[in-house]
Amino acid sequence: MSLKDRITEDMKAAMRAKESDRLLTIRMLLAAVKQKEVDERIVVDDAALVAIVDKLIKQRKDSISQFASAGRDDLVAKETAELNVLQAYLPERLSAEAVAEKVAAIVAELGASGPGDMGKVMAAAKAALGGVAEMGTVSSAVKAALAK
Repeated sequence: MSLKDRITEDMKAAMRAKESDRLLTIRMLLAAVKQKEVDERIVVDDAALVAIVDKLIKQRKDSISQFASAGRDDLVAKETAELNVLQAYLPERLSAEAVAEKVAAIVAELGASGPGDMGKVMAAAKAALGGVAEMGTVSSAVKAALAK
């Protein structure tokens, strides 16, 4: 079963269980997927869907920090609930150590050295680690590997 099919089934289950907050979040995710499909005239595969979920999670984390600094605990709770629903659709993430090992292998494979090769290494790392690692962690691992 593809990830998109799983999300659709979860939407149906949320409807049956009358879980309105969960249903709203899943519909928001499916709307983002549909928007990408319509805009780019493609059918979204699992890798692209994980990228969409990553983007939505990043938005939720940014919102949570903004609402927390403004003292809006009600909105923090809402965004946190959405974040928890979205995180269920991500594959298991690699640890920071595993990311550092993979980035070191990519740097060695490309023969990169110094901060000037950051773009080249990040492009290869994004392709290799796109769905299984957070890009912020990958970026810091690339910087550390190129600083050696």
